[in-house]
Amino acid sequence: MRNKKKILVVDDSAFMRKVISDIINADSRCEVIDTATNGKEALEKLKNLKPDAITLDIQMPIMDGLTMLKEVNKLYDIPIVMMSTLTKDGAVETIKALELGAFDFVAKPENIFKVNSDEIQVELMGKLYAAASTGEKSMTKYKPRIPKVMTSTNTTAVRKQKPITRKSIKSSENITKLVAIGTSTGGPRALQYLLPYLPENIDAGIVVVQHMPPGFTKSLAERLNQLSEITVKEAEDGELIQKGWAYIAPGDRHLLVKQNGSNYYIELSDGPKKGAHKPAVDVMMTSITDINIPHVVGVIMTGMGADGRDGFTDLKKSREIHIIAQDEASCVVYGMPKSVVEAGLADEIKPLDQISKAIVNKLEVH
Repeated sequence: MRNKKKILVVDDSAFMRKVISDIINADSRCEVIDTATNGKEALEKLKNLKPDAITLDIQMPIMDGLTMLKEVNKLYDIPIVMMSTLTKDGAVETIKALELGAFDFVAKPENIFKVNSDEIQVELMGKLYAAASTGEKSMTKYKPRIPKVMTSTNTTAVRKQKPITRKSIKSSENITKLVAIGTSTGGPRALQYLLPYLPENIDAGIVVVQHMPPGFTKSLAERLNQLSEITVKEAEDGELIQKGWAYIAPGDRHLLVKQNGSNYYIELSDGPKKGAHKPAVDVMMTSITDINIPHVVGVIMTGMGADGRDGFTDLKKSREIHIIAQDEASCVVYGMPKSVVEAGLADEIKPLDQISKAIVNKLEVH
């Protein structure tokens, strides 16, 4: 076996440090080189340690995880996997951590004694090994710009404070163009390069699958809504897809696009996982084969694995679709886009900060 990836575990709970360390040391690819009880202690240890990745609890005394994350980003280029609680506050803090440059996160189960379950072990080691393998290529190199709307006091900024109200499928506003986006690891941050730069009057509805557990997608949607000219929300079952609105699949539900006459609406499914994923990009993309909307633009962005490839294959066989894949250089993990590119499905390969423009350009062609 080649050199093991070196991991620093940071958590104020002795129980959690022990369980996480045991999970990591049981994987032949990795080893725990040290632990710390809070951010301050961890920063002191980083003066002498050179870990390939860090697991970092968010809520800790003396120095919390978000503060440590900011300091690490200033001083080092070490990928960090956050350990997040399944609470509303935990979800908000997790989205903030991803925005600040965390590689990814793992949600702690509500029952702390289930943290060493097979499912958690597989998820933690998959994300942690991917993080440790990125080397210098971490999300800190890709800092999303904050749109002008967020730094002004104009009416557009105020507009984002209005309540978001869903419309039933009885609404008469029809769309003829759809943008379907799939992403995973690195996606929450990557979406900040995309959705905030789509114009409010975009002539399309937008559906998004971001691999996330329940409880986190709502906070992600709310944050993206604050940053964007379009309206961004967590998808609800049965709601009409409207122009200038983006709908993010809720954690643990598949998002399917359905048709009712000349209207297109969202159906949320509690069906089985596709591979390891629910929501799955494949499920959403395949559902689009059953509708006759005239124009579809598909986007596949950073993420591990190959979710999206099968769905895009189905779409290419059944209808005209323009597929944009994120390029390798700007991906945190070049897995999902790579699978689409290598299958010969991508019509364009674009850097992250050019995808929004590519979408708008293609929509304007029709």
